[in-house]
This record gives sequence, C-alpha cells and structure tokens, in this order.
Amino acid sequence: MAKTTPKTSDVEKLNFEQAVQKLREIVEKVEAGQVGLEESIRQYELGCNLIRHCRDILNRAEQRIETLSRNLDGTLDVEPAPTDLQSEPPAEQ
Repeated sequence: MAKTTPKTSDVEKLNFEQAVQKLREIVEKVEAGQVGLEESIRQYELGCNLIRHCRDILNRAEQRIETLSRNLDGTLDVEPAPTDLQSEPPAEQ
C-alpha cells in the first residue's frame, strides 16, 4: 500500500518550527537513500508545500512587525533586514 502525501490543510496546521523539522526529516530520509523514487517524489511535493507554508508564516510575521512598528504619524520605521544571516559580529572599538 503506497503512502499518501499529507494534504495541504495538514501542512497549514503546523507552526513554523514543526514545518522546519518536517523539512529536515525529509532531507535526511532522501539523502540517506531511505526512500524509493515514487516516495522521493511525494516527499519533494510535501517539501514544496512545507516551504510555501514557512514563507507564508514569515511574510505574515513581517507584516505584523511592520504594523507594530508604525510611528504615531503613521509612518513606518522599517530597517532593511540583513542579507547575510551568518554575518560577522561587529568589530570591537
């Protein structure tokens, strides 16, 4: 009996951390060669849904932060996010 890919609605129930953990598990299984071709395709589809879900969560969080950062005059104090997440710490002076 073939396994089925979880429905999009099941993925949408996951919080960000749960979705990232599922992605890690998929990568580990596929990289370890623990699944066949058909299951790899199903896992790839699930991974795409999980990535889309994570991006949606991050976009909503960004919108909330921008909303919370509004000044009294309605303007936003938005600073660009760092492009390199592994940037070096600031130099000591």
